[in-house]
Amino acid sequence: MGEVKFAVRRAGPGDGDVLGGIHAAAWETAYAPFFAPGFAAAGISSRRTRWHARLAAQDSTILLAEGDGRPTAMSVYRSSSTRPGLAEILSFYSHPDSWGTGVAAVLMTGTLRHLRGDGFTTAHLWTLRDTHQSRRFYTKCGFAESGAARTYDFGDGNPLAQVEYERGC
Repeated sequence: MGEVKFAVRRAGPGDGDVLGGIHAAAWETAYAPFFAPGFAAAGISSRRTRWHARLAAQDSTILLAEGDGRPTAMSVYRSSSTRPGLAEILSFYSHPDSWGTGVAAVLMTGTLRHLRGDGFTTAHLWTLRDTHQSRRFYTKCGFAESGAARTYDFGDGNPLAQVEYERGC
């Protein structure tokens, strides 16, 4: 069996369902354990359906990575609203079925290439302090903690600690 080659492309108008599937599955595995079961279930459901509107808004760049024609990872970025001149990676998820395949690394490389092409020299992102797998991944991709931390309320009134990472593009 040959090695799967991954490609990165911009998401198009017809990709809402696949984006929702990736986001919901990844969020369920990585984030749902931090929430009460009912809130987590509602969060998973909303992540399945929100991407059609996000694609239509065209207020950010949404990328998909796929192997053998099957999209399995996604990233979203735009100009940072809090750090002028920087890009902010707002979402970066891969389907749990694809963890360990290399698709996330390919997507990060592609995301950084797109950021450079859009004129950015530095990108930042926020991730939950207690999601050790994502933090290891960002470090492996050359991101470093900026030293900034914040709490973020996903809507359940129970704010979670986040840490900021950054790197040059």
